[in-house]
Amino acid sequence: MARRFSAPYQSEPVSSLATWARNLAVFAVVAVAVSIIIVRFDFLEMKPALMTFFGGLAIAGLSILFGLAGFAAIWQNGSRGMGRILLAFLINGAILAYPAYLALQYRKLPPIYDITTNPIDPPRFDALAHLRTGDGTNTAVYAGLYSAERQRQFYPDIEPIELEIPVDRAYAIARQLVIKRKWLVIDEREPQLPRRIGRIEAVARTPIMGFREDVSIRVVPDGDDSRVDIRSASRYFDSDLGSNAARIKKFIDDLNTAADADALKPVKKTPVAPPKAPAKTVKK
Repeated sequence: MARRFSAPYQSEPVSSLATWARNLAVFAVVAVAVSIIIVRFDFLEMKPALMTFFGGLAIAGLSILFGLAGFAAIWQNGSRGMGRILLAFLINGAILAYPAYLALQYRKLPPIYDITTNPIDPPRFDALAHLRTGDGTNTAVYAGLYSAERQRQFYPDIEPIELEIPVDRAYAIARQLVIKRKWLVIDEREPQLPRRIGRIEAVARTPIMGFREDVSIRVVPDGDDSRVDIRSASRYFDSDLGSNAARIKKFIDDLNTAADADALKPVKKTPVAPPKAPAKTVKK
């Protein structure tokens, strides 16, 4: 019976619209993957990579239109190709889901790209400054009062970190966290006399596209304790979609946890040798 019912269906032609929908979806995957590879491995400039990426998204949207048209055609004339349309929809959904989420974040979050724990005196980009001079890059100078006000409104918990450990230990812990995150260290200066200010400048990457976001960490003494300030700024675009704030918050949490654990370590005491007894003098 199955053969009798399936034979007429198998003889129907495959919808060309369904085939186009599937092929366009596959091509969109390739275009998006190529654009990500271009950005992450610096094969081309940023603009060609973004054009390739948005071209892939446009092709995915076109594939959806072909799929809808193919679905209507199959519904009317009974041709085959529904599996190809469903596959195209699945691929396009995977491609467009994350950009759709980012679009919602863009509408919800402020259009700022420079976040710091200290807007009045933010850590500088010294070694990183020459990396932020190309076409389309954001300047190394702090974004200013507007950015500080929007940051205070949306991220009020980002503040300077006060640690109850010496500045040398605070610097060492901050450096360990940078290395653990596999950020590319551009410059590092340990706290030294007379000012004893430590600095770390590094480059972080966003998870998927690998966009570069520059990080500067400053560690200063505060009596016997220390204070840490962090700045994270996107190298491109006027909105970071919350990535810099999320990076700083996570770094602050990890730094506080590591500093608390370090402060609880028992201090190793050097054993003091007992005083030697005076030599006895023998009277003759």
